[in-house]
Amino acid sequence: MGVLIAVEGLDGAGKRTLIERVVADLRGRGLRVATVAFPRYRVSVHADLAAEALRGAHGDLAGSVSAMALLFALDRADAQDELSKLLADNDVVLLDRYVASNAAYSAARLGQSADGEIVDWVGELEFGRFALPVPALQVLLDVPTELAAERARRRGELDAERALDAYERDGGLQHRTGAVYRELAERDWRGPWWTYRSDDGPAELAARIAEIVGR
Repeated sequence: MGVLIAVEGLDGAGKRTLIERVVADLRGRGLRVATVAFPRYRVSVHADLAAEALRGAHGDLAGSVSAMALLFALDRADAQDELSKLLADNDVVLLDRYVASNAAYSAARLGQSADGEIVDWVGELEFGRFALPVPALQVLLDVPTELAAERARRRGELDAERALDAYERDGGLQHRTGAVYRELAERDWRGPWWTYRSDDGPAELAARIAEIVGR
């Protein structure tokens, strides 16, 4: 059975780029590696409904923190069989976002901290009721909010399919989400965390993951 590693961070933090480099390093070490990105847009109806709501569709759906959190959670619940198979067939499964993203954004929307009710609810819903696997390590890609926002803006200008949604356009929400993420990491919420900063390198993260695998 492989190990599950979740990479978390704000929109535009650079999660995809980091994961690509870590995957290359791990494969160079002879490890079997698979990746999954959440939300699974164009794969999961729940993820697509959430994306459409964040762009103004489906009435007042986006206004409900719990409803949006549930859609994102259902996306992951539907991926459970896929995750189980990937973990059985690989040494490492790297996730671009996982349960902590739901907890962080939901808490930030409500003005709550990492010890707020919504964080507990998300954890119990996804890890408890839906029985999703708990990561062996959660990595917080901690970059300045302004830098992440600028990257997300440029990305949206270059790719119409990645244009900014309501969450990404809300600078205050991004600041609050970053703060909740850091609190989750400090508390080792739902397992061990490691905060990845600008002076770290992909090779260092890959080495840490390889150590967890035992390679």
